[in-house]
Amino acid sequence: MKTPPHHEHARTSSARETPPDGRDTPKSMAAKQQRPPSTATRPRFSVVIPALNESGYLADCLRSLTHQDFPGGVEVIVVDNNSTDDTADVARSAGATVVTEKEPGVCSARQRGTELARGEIIVSTDADTTFGPGWLSSIDRAFADNQHCVAVAGPCRFVGGPWWAALYPRMLFGLVNLIYVVTGRVWYVSATNLAFRKTAWSGYDTLLTQGGDELDLLRRLRASGHVTFDPHNPSVTSPRRLNRGLFYNITMTFTFYYLLGYLLNRMFHRRVLGTAPAFRDQGDPRGTRRWLGPAITASILVTLVFLGRFGADLPVLA
Repeated sequence: MKTPPHHEHARTSSARETPPDGRDTPKSMAAKQQRPPSTATRPRFSVVIPALNESGYLADCLRSLTHQDFPGGVEVIVVDNNSTDDTADVARSAGATVVTEKEPGVCSARQRGTELARGEIIVSTDADTTFGPGWLSSIDRAFADNQHCVAVAGPCRFVGGPWWAALYPRMLFGLVNLIYVVTGRVWYVSATNLAFRKTAWSGYDTLLTQGGDELDLLRRLRASGHVTFDPHNPSVTSPRRLNRGLFYNITMTFTFYYLLGYLLNRMFHRRVLGTAPAFRDQGDPRGTRRWLGPAITASILVTLVFLGRFGADLPVLA
């Protein structure tokens, strides 16, 4: 895998170009910094990884990318989304491009990284995720086999975690694959394992939180062309959120923050519900139990009402 030298980018205010005398001023240097990198030697892939305090996982993720057997050009972009640990240093030491995004949220981070990406194909994944050596090669073949394909998705699996951590993704992505085989349509994708042509990308909705980089992006990509699902090319990700328990993940992670948050934020075009708590260790779920009752009640009532009125507009059905 060919990885270019690392660089660092950050959001800057608008600035004037370099003065006629050719000298760089602080403003002209800032203007240069915010320009997208040159595409003169455009790589095949740009792997975009949002990261918030991910120093504990990021090194393994980047190491698995350096071990890919894909022979073409690959750039790796780590978007530091307000980390307070040494996430950025870990990324630089591995040769990745480091991008700073101050606006919190995974959609804002992915938006920033994708804007600056030079690759023909953008690969979305996460910092706590690793890959087999043939991961990028398989994605490349899927695009080569279908010139009308605008995106390639694959399953994710969890390493370790509770007993149900192995069963859950197999059931979920088994259903995704079954529906794809029968109908030719992909109704769900994981942001840990999604590649798309940059020419088919219309941007992330940065007002969205959970679901914005999966369901909403899928809705946009399907409007551009064919989305392929490859059940044999998984990513392997951390089960840290699953360690909060099955009940927490059904009621809070999926129903409240993911499903209800996505629907309400998209409906009102603003963040009605914010991002789920970021788990960077095993944690203790007892601190969240006081929210479970209200969360369950609100989730069930609002979801039923919303589905009754707006179900036909859901991206998985559109």
